[in-house]
Amino acid sequence: MSDYILPLDPSKRSTDTIDFQAALRSKIVGQEEGVHALVDLYQVFRAGLNSPGRPVGNLLFLGPTGSGKTRIVEAAAEILFGEARAVIKIDCAEFQHSHEIAKLIGSPPGYLGHRETHPLITQETLTASHTDKLKLSFLLFDEIEKASDALWQLLLGMLDKATLTLGDNRKVDLSQTVIFLTSNLGGGEIAELMQGGMGFVQPADKPISGLDEKVERTAVEAARRKFSPEFMNRLDKLVVFHPLQREQLQEVLDIELGQVQQRVLDTAKGQFLFRVTEAGRNFLLREGTDQRYGARHLKRAIERHVVYPLANLLATDQVNLGDMVRIDWDESHDLLTFVREGEGALVQSASQRAMGVGAAGAQAMDGKPAEMPKAATVEDRKSRAAQPAAVPSPSLQGRKKQERSNT
Repeated sequence: MSDYILPLDPSKRSTDTIDFQAALRSKIVGQEEGVHALVDLYQVFRAGLNSPGRPVGNLLFLGPTGSGKTRIVEAAAEILFGEARAVIKIDCAEFQHSHEIAKLIGSPPGYLGHRETHPLITQETLTASHTDKLKLSFLLFDEIEKASDALWQLLLGMLDKATLTLGDNRKVDLSQTVIFLTSNLGGGEIAELMQGGMGFVQPADKPISGLDEKVERTAVEAARRKFSPEFMNRLDKLVVFHPLQREQLQEVLDIELGQVQQRVLDTAKGQFLFRVTEAGRNFLLREGTDQRYGARHLKRAIERHVVYPLANLLATDQVNLGDMVRIDWDESHDLLTFVREGEGALVQSASQRAMGVGAAGAQAMDGKPAEMPKAATVEDRKSRAAQPAAVPSPSLQGRKKQERSNT
């Protein structure tokens, strides 16, 4: 036997997993425990070491509304499958009565609606997002605390044996599925803990002592009061999502504004850039912060104060292809103003592109230079598509007619 000893690093991750983690962190703010839980499951699944005869993972996400419990699942689906709709989402508010389980698995033989009720969970639905490289499914039970006891009993077998029997006795295999459960249990108590703790009322130099620990303890105790030990024992991990602080909401604002900019660039009518000044960003943060609603309230504020006005400008042809729009805050009227700073910000001449010079004034919303070559390519493609097809000259047409008559 050789005396050579090679030290191993069990904390090292594969390149694929590292890329997944980086992409997930770029979409999810302030919830490292949730990110780590998903990344660990993904690494185990890619290595082929997930437990046979069980789901890939059973995760329960707790925390107040607007903290990102559902969003992290959708973000993971966007990264792995290309779209958030790849998640099979079950709204448990629709299953508050035991007879409504038929919508989930179909009616059994002898009952009204048999062969007419299409189950929400089928093998075909689970494998719809599978590819040759990744055979994985995401199944999300949203707001599980609203479901009836019948659904909880059904979940016991799914979480433990990774199987589900439909109303027509067909079997559904869940061994390549990650089952997510979300719940807002303890949300009222957490809201009381959060009074003055988001950076707007409570001074920044006087944070609430031990807030994260109090939130986690409150959420876990609420879940244990609601769910039976038999149910809790089938969960692989329980993750508590913490309320977002002001610094984290600023990051969420960057992400949401970036998504709005992408929506503008994806429009068929016109593409333009916009940037929000620091005063405008502070206005959006002030209008979009409510400790009871979390990041969702910020998203609604962006839709109301940014998206709707931009849609009006675009629909009334006040902005055109390649314009740069500056969004600022008017202190006297306490509203956002929209000013066109430059025209043709996305368009570059051939000489400018050859010299590598960007269009004047073209900046991203965070102040960094925009990716001008890509935008210019889009404009070139649009202009070429708009050009009419080449028409033969009259002399050439005459020669062709004469040749046809001679033949």
